[in-house]
Amino acid sequence: MKQLVIVTGLSGSGKSIALRALEDSGYYCIDNLPATMLANIAEHLRSTDGQERRGNYERVAISIDSRSAAIEQLPASIAQLKAQNIETQVLFLESNVETLVKRFSETRRKHPLSQENVTLAESIATERALLSELGGIGHLIDTSYLSASTLRAWVKEAVSIEYKGLTLLFTSFGFKHGIPMDADFVFDVRSLPNPHYDPLLRDFTGRDANVQAFLEGLPIVGEMLADIRNFVEKWLPSFIRDNRSYLTVAVGCTGGKHRSVYLVEQLSQHFKSHQQVLIRHRELKS
Repeated sequence: MKQLVIVTGLSGSGKSIALRALEDSGYYCIDNLPATMLANIAEHLRSTDGQERRGNYERVAISIDSRSAAIEQLPASIAQLKAQNIETQVLFLESNVETLVKRFSETRRKHPLSQENVTLAESIATERALLSELGGIGHLIDTSYLSASTLRAWVKEAVSIEYKGLTLLFTSFGFKHGIPMDADFVFDVRSLPNPHYDPLLRDFTGRDANVQAFLEGLPIVGEMLADIRNFVEKWLPSFIRDNRSYLTVAVGCTGGKHRSVYLVEQLSQHFKSHQQVLIRHRELKS
């Protein structure tokens, strides 16, 4: 086995969609594995390397949720796998309470931690507390405002990059749709002039040359860009020393289509020459 991906997170956040995306990408997938069996499964799969067998165990994806026995031991088990030089990546999916309640209501599914006289929101809060330690050891993906197709694309992108230390992830978003829950740093650029109010620019995005030219012509935009860039440059080494796998920097404007997109594109261009970088534009669905 050369690569192990563990998919976990809150119920209703899209773990099944993520696992199917990995299966489509050629991963051998195991759904709802008890946490106590992780080490045994990993050892079995590793011991079959180089042997004639049915199936492909070069890349394996395992889904583990809050119902699993000894879920609190999962961080230690993952650390043990990494110590054995098993390339292990954790994808932690989460969503806000409003989105999760809506999803459970629409599908009429029962929350796995639901009990009599306990509300759905309370069950979600209990599960979030139960899994709180896992969110800090993997790549967080906030699925609150994501379509299934976007989530599939983000999952495939996350596991496709070669691990070379810390990955710097820049994401743009619109404040009117909520702040990303997976962000380590959030920068508010709503004070910058908004191209939305120019009828000639409204239907374009921060990726388009005419919007870029408009923003580049404003000194205050350059100052904001320099301040964010300098902040990230100053503190990035401390996250690298802390052996973090991902650092997510979110830049938000009102709608998430012009100013934040432009700044994320500029920041990624600056950092990608000496750092592994991913770009996400939440409101552009890419």
